[in-house]
Amino acid sequence: MIRPKTFLRLIHINWVMIFHGLDEIVLKTPLFRPIRYLALLSPSYWLRNNRDPRGVRIRRTLEDLGPIYVKFGQTLSTRKDLLPDDIAEELVKLQDKVPPFSAELARKIIEQQLGMSISEAFAEFGSEPLASASIAQVHTATLHSGEEVIVKVLRPDIESKIHSDVALLHELAKLGEKFWSDARRLRAIDIVTEFEKTILDELDLVREAANASAIRSNFKNSDMLYIPEIHWPLTRRKVLVMERVRGIPVGDIQALREGNADFKLLAERGVEIFFTQVFRDNFFHADMHPGNIFVELPAKYLAVDFGIVGSLSDTDQRYLAENFLAFFNHDYRRVAKMHIESGWVAENTRVEEFEAAIRSVCEPIFEKPLKDISFGLLLLRLFQTARRFDMVVQPQLVLLQKTLLNIEGLGRQLYPDLDLWQTAKPFLENWFKQRIGPTAKIKEFLGKIPEITEQLPEFPNLILHALQSTAQVQQQLQLQNKEIILLRKQLKKNNFNHFWAVVSGSLIISAALLLQNWLHLH
Repeated sequence: MIRPKTFLRLIHINWVMIFHGLDEIVLKTPLFRPIRYLALLSPSYWLRNNRDPRGVRIRRTLEDLGPIYVKFGQTLSTRKDLLPDDIAEELVKLQDKVPPFSAELARKIIEQQLGMSISEAFAEFGSEPLASASIAQVHTATLHSGEEVIVKVLRPDIESKIHSDVALLHELAKLGEKFWSDARRLRAIDIVTEFEKTILDELDLVREAANASAIRSNFKNSDMLYIPEIHWPLTRRKVLVMERVRGIPVGDIQALREGNADFKLLAERGVEIFFTQVFRDNFFHADMHPGNIFVELPAKYLAVDFGIVGSLSDTDQRYLAENFLAFFNHDYRRVAKMHIESGWVAENTRVEEFEAAIRSVCEPIFEKPLKDISFGLLLLRLFQTARRFDMVVQPQLVLLQKTLLNIEGLGRQLYPDLDLWQTAKPFLENWFKQRIGPTAKIKEFLGKIPEITEQLPEFPNLILHALQSTAQVQQQLQLQNKEIILLRKQLKKNNFNHFWAVVSGSLIISAALLLQNWLHLH
């Protein structure tokens, strides 16, 4: 049963869509075209004065609906190859141009969180937001030390809005799993739960600051990626103060061209950074849309906004690496077997049939640059294959899949001739050597030496305890052997007595019969 508050939110969503004229766009799609004339019955059809382009209407609808929908639009904006140009250009504005809240309100939140006035915290504070996104907005400032920083401030009342929308998503997921088999296969409830955890983590800017510090440490002195420094004394749950970095937005291709950026190296480094974070560090930036990425010429990335990060279990990490390598080596049988062994598809699935299905989807895209690959068609074919074999979606991998799509979209923008597969393959092969080869085993043993050394004083006690345990076991075995010998003797004795009892009985019966016959004859 849908709660009243959730039902009202659903009505509000429909009203916002109608207000911006999205009902008109929906009814023009092939699915709803047969009933498009029903729009004539809607009062909004006759009262609507909005004649803005469809891209503008879609963007404004997402902005009015709130942060979750803006996040959805941001994700779509990274995949211009899947969208018409007019819609893609408008959705890009969701990356850092969401309507801001007032500077006065931002000042009030900052002062409440820091427990001091703006003038005490900063020598200068910019009233005009530098950027405004779905969860927070950013202002420029200067510390009393003279260092330039950015101040990220959480949007007011953002938590209640997110909780409301997440509750609606949960209700829709429950209904979907109840009445739609594909929703059960896609594990809609688990995916919403995973999404809820991710977006609620974004509401704690201290957590985001810790994420930034961790990735900064992982890429210390790197020539591929730079992460700004966090100013911890001025960071709170709703306020984050970070070093200000200057670079060209990665989406500004014209400015990058004018600055003679190395597009090929940028694209290759983007792929390498992704795989390094996932497999070397097991901690990856999972919100890599163009609004969060800048370039220091000629080919160094500057990353900001670490509210969404991801990590994998050791099992998932190794499993994914093996899958990637199998794909890169065109070993589709191995891919099919791993999916069956992991339980992602039913154990009674025929390996040969599943292998052939995967081959038909993936083989056409290998050996091709990004510009020649239709990822829209590829995704459609993959979904069809998953549905045919009842493949279960793994919610813990949704963030990784989203990030991989972002990286691929970024690579397409920067250097369409990039060979994604050949760029990633050497990295994975090297990772396997480091993690599974003989050198890795020696390092693993050497790494355990301190632990073994700490336990050396306990070795005599451990050995004595082991010897005592062994002696006790031997005594128990000896007692058991004695009991077995006695039991055997008893069985032999019982068998002997039983034998003579049978013989004696037979002789008595035979004598009785003979006596009876003799008496009968005489």
